[in-house]
Amino acid sequence: MSELSRVHLNALRAAEAVGRTGSLKGAATEIGVTPGAISQHLIGLERQLGHRIFERSATGMLPTPFGEKFLPQLTEGFGYLDQALLAARRRDESVLTLSVAPNFASKWLVPRLAQFSRLHSDIRVRVEATTMLVDLDASDVDLAIRVGNGDYPDVAATFLAPQQVFPVCSPDHAKTLKAPADLMAVPILRDVNSVIPWQVWLDQFDMKEEDLPEGYTFSDGALCLEAAIAGQGVMLAWQFLAQDAIAAGQLVAPFPGCQPTGLAYWLLRSERRRPNAAMTAFSKWLRDEVASSFPA
Repeated sequence: MSELSRVHLNALRAAEAVGRTGSLKGAATEIGVTPGAISQHLIGLERQLGHRIFERSATGMLPTPFGEKFLPQLTEGFGYLDQALLAARRRDESVLTLSVAPNFASKWLVPRLAQFSRLHSDIRVRVEATTMLVDLDASDVDLAIRVGNGDYPDVAATFLAPQQVFPVCSPDHAKTLKAPADLMAVPILRDVNSVIPWQVWLDQFDMKEEDLPEGYTFSDGALCLEAAIAGQGVMLAWQFLAQDAIAAGQLVAPFPGCQPTGLAYWLLRSERRRPNAAMTAFSKWLRDEVASSFPA
């Protein structure tokens, strides 16, 4: 059995911190426990070692002759441990983990990731496609992209673009749509999980969603998009979802203009975590890519 297994690591941390700060209070503040807990750790450690490490005095905690030899070695040992952990973290920094909604990932981000990789071949990107909120402090997610109002407590939120919606359909369907009222004669595709109803777009024309014809319903925006491409109706899309299909001529926006939803796309990271080189590089690339795709 090694000597290290005979003592508690927390007790060694407490002794090292007291030796460096010169007081129970200073060590407690640094470690995040009470002075009483630090004192108990010291008592237990001194009992296990069979030596007194400190003399308690009115001026503070003074190392004994044993402590004067033991404490510098302890500080050096924790320094090596800190370097090992730092090196391990640096190796992990070559992997960037992103949390994004599946539709955003499949229809906009993934087709562009090759461009990022060409610019940053040393960074490996891992995409977690989910609409679930993630704890950026407790998880291994480095960055998240979400749609919202920007109110994210304890999170550094960078604005990317406003969310805007507009109808899209196949080129053949578009031939029959000369004015918004013509929507009354075509199937309307709906994403039942979308938080943006057709009414957001219809309000500007004094039209009611309940008056629109029923078409297919889906539980996923990407499926709605595929149905629109297949000529099965008209869907209410947003710019990141439909941009590439419009550019490819698979879809058209039959009416000019977009309607803001009041929400926006945000790039999120933990406020408590300092961004590393990979996070910084991806953040800049993403902002540039969004600005180029959707110029103001």
